[in-house]
Amino acid sequence: MILLKNGYVYSPEKIGVKDILLAGNKIVAIEDKIDLEGLDVEVLDCSQKNILPGFIDSHVHIMGGGGEGSFKTRTPEIQLSDITTAGVTTVVGCIGTDGTTRSMKALLAKAYALEEEGISTYVYTGSYEVPVKTLMDSIRDDIILIEKVIGVGEIALSDHRSSVPSLEELCKLTADASVAGMLSGKAGIVNIHLGDSKEEFDLLHQVTEVSDLSLDNFLPTHVNRNKSLFLEGISYAKAGGHIDFTTSTTDYFLEQGEVSSPKALRIALEENVAIDRITFTSDGQGSLPEFDENNRLVGLTIGKLSSLYDSVRQAVQVEGLPLELAIKVITENPAHKLNLKSKGRVRKDYDADIVIVDQKTLEINHVIAKGRLMVKDKEVLVKGTFE
Repeated sequence: MILLKNGYVYSPEKIGVKDILLAGNKIVAIEDKIDLEGLDVEVLDCSQKNILPGFIDSHVHIMGGGGEGSFKTRTPEIQLSDITTAGVTTVVGCIGTDGTTRSMKALLAKAYALEEEGISTYVYTGSYEVPVKTLMDSIRDDIILIEKVIGVGEIALSDHRSSVPSLEELCKLTADASVAGMLSGKAGIVNIHLGDSKEEFDLLHQVTEVSDLSLDNFLPTHVNRNKSLFLEGISYAKAGGHIDFTTSTTDYFLEQGEVSSPKALRIALEENVAIDRITFTSDGQGSLPEFDENNRLVGLTIGKLSSLYDSVRQAVQVEGLPLELAIKVITENPAHKLNLKSKGRVRKDYDADIVIVDQKTLEINHVIAKGRLMVKDKEVLVKGTFE
């Protein structure tokens, strides 16, 4: 058991100074005062600290990504401490451009490994490619019969690396994911990679025009990658869609017109986009490639999970948003979109995924995943098997 004393709790809404008792992997009590003197319980003094829900990153290349510049540019697998020191307690793994040397078997194995090491993991089936390469015979089989598979993706649209799926193909795979979600009680969403091409959201709108599917069946990401796509994303969200801003970036991307995630969040809210329609993801361990006008690779860096909460901090400290609002984009909002019923909030009977930060600096001090103290006083207590 772990007892958190005298911390200011954001659930993510503010609920004030509370004591919180964690037992096993659950939150079992949230009260003004909890006294367990004489019992075998670890006590953390959270005075002058904020207690937040564990962060959810729903777009992470957990087994590596990249490869756009040949084999030597394939990025490495992520390590456990890269995740926990970023305050992330739940990740969703995906495959990007390379659906050949990166397989669903390897992705699922890496997800199980991270789960054994101490965090919660899920995956999407497929990659940029259409038709989708699944683990079993079909999208439906993967989502219904494999516990960790919660949707499809990341399917690439509006990008020179896309397999250019037809409207019919996108309708079919989205319908399969949706029905599988209904039958399994999962999200059944399609994670969409949006590139810089002029088509932008066009194909997603067309799906809703020719079928009974809705914009809510999709989770489009990289919406802040350029100003035009970002502005279209605002209209898309107002029409009932969900938009995801990528937090990993470079000076080059920003100079080329990418809208930083903190700024994108502020502007979207000022344009009256509902906060529950917005999420942040890191694109962690994926490649951040730079291409010239002929689509030749000229530069490459790696996405970082640490950018996820750093962007939330900047939204508060630079863009002036309240913490209880900004923190929703990496806690409650992704939990709701992904149908993760016991995550995303500090609430009794929810999973014991907690991040404790300094009230003044908002720096991460402690991280608890599934009731286990992973990071204490900024020191990693639990490392991955090969760290």
